[in-house]
Amino acid sequence: MQAKSTDDVDLRVRRRLRDLRTQRGLTLEEVATRADIDVSTLSRLESGKRRLALDHLPRLAAALSVSTDDLLRAPVADDPRVKGASQTHDGVTYWPLTHSGPAAGLHAFKIRVSARRRTPPGEFPVHDGQDWMYVLSGRLRLILGERDFIIKPGEAVEFSTWTPHWFGTVDGPVEAVAIFGPHGERLHLHA
Repeated sequence: MQAKSTDDVDLRVRRRLRDLRTQRGLTLEEVATRADIDVSTLSRLESGKRRLALDHLPRLAAALSVSTDDLLRAPVADDPRVKGASQTHDGVTYWPLTHSGPAAGLHAFKIRVSARRRTPPGEFPVHDGQDWMYVLSGRLRLILGERDFIIKPGEAVEFSTWTPHWFGTVDGPVEAVAIFGPHGERLHLHA
């Protein structure tokens, strides 16, 4: 059990070394010079190709302007909350779920459709892409071309956005998860 504990500390310190160095915008050469360690030794320490020695710790901590305790402690976990500014357009509020651009070409959103969005426009939009929606709560009205559907909680729909389409509410607000493939990627295979 002692070997596992030592390996965990070694791994944690190696990760912490790299994280602190990159957070401070320092190169391997800069930290190695400050710590009076050969740059190849520091590189091997960070990559796990060389084990940490006790005499490395105080010099590396000083080179990174932290205490030895700070170097040994586990890093603070990142904030797990998804942060994305919502946008509202024509009675639909969109919260992006994909971070830093689309994931594999797909855009994911949590959406809330206002209860006031009940009357379809005179002309339905058409654009490039494929849409998939899963209703979490409320009843969603979806018009695809000449067809009119009511989608209930727990149901999902998928359609080409080349089909004239519109969605709104039946009798109250709707919450859903939507995934949009801007290039027409199909998200689900139908039997």
